[in-house]
Amino acid sequence: MRTEKEMFDLLLGVAQKDERIRAVYMNGSRTNPNAPKDIFQDYDIVYVVTETSSFIKDETWVNVFGDLLMIQEPDKNDQSIGIDMDFTRSYGYLMLFTDGNRIDLQLETKESMLEGYVSDKLTAPLLDKDNCLPIIPAPTDIDYHVKEPTKQLYLGCCNNFWWCLQNVAKGIWRDELPYAKQMFEHVIRPHLDEMISWWVGTKNDFQVSTGKMGKYMKKYLPESYWEMYMETYSDSNYENMWNSIFTSCELFRVLAKDVAEYFRYSYNAKDDANMTNYFKHVRELPIDAKSIY
Repeated sequence: MRTEKEMFDLLLGVAQKDERIRAVYMNGSRTNPNAPKDIFQDYDIVYVVTETSSFIKDETWVNVFGDLLMIQEPDKNDQSIGIDMDFTRSYGYLMLFTDGNRIDLQLETKESMLEGYVSDKLTAPLLDKDNCLPIIPAPTDIDYHVKEPTKQLYLGCCNNFWWCLQNVAKGIWRDELPYAKQMFEHVIRPHLDEMISWWVGTKNDFQVSTGKMGKYMKKYLPESYWEMYMETYSDSNYENMWNSIFTSCELFRVLAKDVAEYFRYSYNAKDDANMTNYFKHVRELPIDAKSIY
């Protein structure tokens, strides 16, 4: 596997030799001083170019970066399904190489660069032939730190968590596995993860990030809470799903009460108690029941 130095030498060497490429900058985890370093980190690179068309027409030009295992061109894919795309401003390549390295390369014109360059605080300039890149502060992940919830955000999260869980219960009773699983994973889990993030924020002065899709949560949760969180993932067995539901309820309850105490908000214990009893009842409801109660 090529080293980080070899990859940067390659990326900058290509840019140095190509007159169409006027500047290079990087964003993503490699610019984040708080992100863990590992072998799977992408190289999120942007080439600021005089034009994009000559690159796009030559489908082999990306071979200069190495032997490809697979490539995706998301802009081309979007256009193919009818989305209006302007390739003259920017175009992207996602490339995985046979040595395991991955480059996410974006081509963009100077005009396109000027619209977004300063908005991402995880940006670092690498090469600027014409001094066209605006001056920016050192990279920081501050924009990705957990944000303090307003009272309404907090109350809404709690309300949705307890309300929408009834749909999971209904799906299990009806033997509608795809509905029950997706309702839990796409509706309930985001609320659980949000409460976890807020709890982590309260313990770290809201100066940390739990990462994309909560990937750093394990780092910040006590071991007992992390073990509970792992138990919220179940298989397709309904009894295991019910166990994961009640574990989710327990974890959400503990964290939500702590968050409420921190902000001096009120936790709706009535909703919690009523819905927990409801779920217990539905769990034992016969499959041929003619009424819920």
